[in-house]
Amino acid sequence: MSGHEEAVREEIKRHLPDWAKPETDEAGNLILHLGSSGAKAPHILVVAHMDEIGFEVGSIGGDGSLQVKSLGRGEFNFFVGHPVLVHSSDGVAHDAVMEMPTGWDQTDFDWSKVTDTGTGIRVNVGAHSAEEAAKLGIRAGDWVTIPKEYRPLVGSRANGRSFDDRVGCAALIGATWALGPNFKDRDVTFVWSTREEIGLVGAAALAKRLAAEHRVPDYVFAVDTFVSSDTPLESQRFADAELGKGFVVRAVDNSNIVPRDLVERVVSLAKQNKIPVQYGVTGGGNDGSAFTRYGAVDIALGWPLRYAHSPAEVIDTRDVDALTRIITVIARSW
Repeated sequence: MSGHEEAVREEIKRHLPDWAKPETDEAGNLILHLGSSGAKAPHILVVAHMDEIGFEVGSIGGDGSLQVKSLGRGEFNFFVGHPVLVHSSDGVAHDAVMEMPTGWDQTDFDWSKVTDTGTGIRVNVGAHSAEEAAKLGIRAGDWVTIPKEYRPLVGSRANGRSFDDRVGCAALIGATWALGPNFKDRDVTFVWSTREEIGLVGAAALAKRLAAEHRVPDYVFAVDTFVSSDTPLESQRFADAELGKGFVVRAVDNSNIVPRDLVERVVSLAKQNKIPVQYGVTGGGNDGSAFTRYGAVDIALGWPLRYAHSPAEVIDTRDVDALTRIITVIARSW
């Protein structure tokens, strides 16, 4: 969850090669510098976020139920009635269920009005009193996620929760391995950022610090989901990027517009290296936009994702491979 990225950060460090020596800044971002700061090449920063959407325990009722609020924007209806995990500060994950809203079984119930800001949205851990919940170690401020499992589907498709943005994190890890320990004459920084889902907080803190140190990157490649309309029910007039057709240049989203010549430059690099590529317009924001106020150019990259911010996210692993390859090419030649 946003603000609780410790376990993800440690897992990323575990998957990096031994020669990689990342540092953690005050905002919790994991930062790995590759190459040389004195290189004549442009300073490039590539960022993917570690956090995921979920819920925070606001209070514990007298009946032992947990009142929750969302962290990050999601369709609340996707989560009610699902098994969840309540993560307490002692490191224990408690099995629980997000209860259905009051009146859900009535014929006139309006699902469109179900939000986490209303009353009666609860998580049940099986406790019958606030005291029983406290004995489990659960406190206000603990967080709630959907249980995760990587599920291979037919062919190269896969399902799982929080591919947003664990796919981006994995692509940076893969690119680190591909670049190797003798990567020279370039100035490249990989960042695994915190609290993106609640307002690009980690990236904004890093951008502010780099600006104060006069080290603002020339280009930021923000690696995040391309929320795609590649589903049976959506119009392809918006967010049109097909799963399995390659990574996506996120040319326009709610936070940034990539200069057209740079979109074409990425597409050209991909074609030269036989990497499948798409480009398009989608919603949402990206970490790179936090750097633009200081003069950096934000070039957002992603991969097409079905059913974003739901428990049923679907990817095509060929797109993950394409994403890793283009990050590697950009680091070597941009």
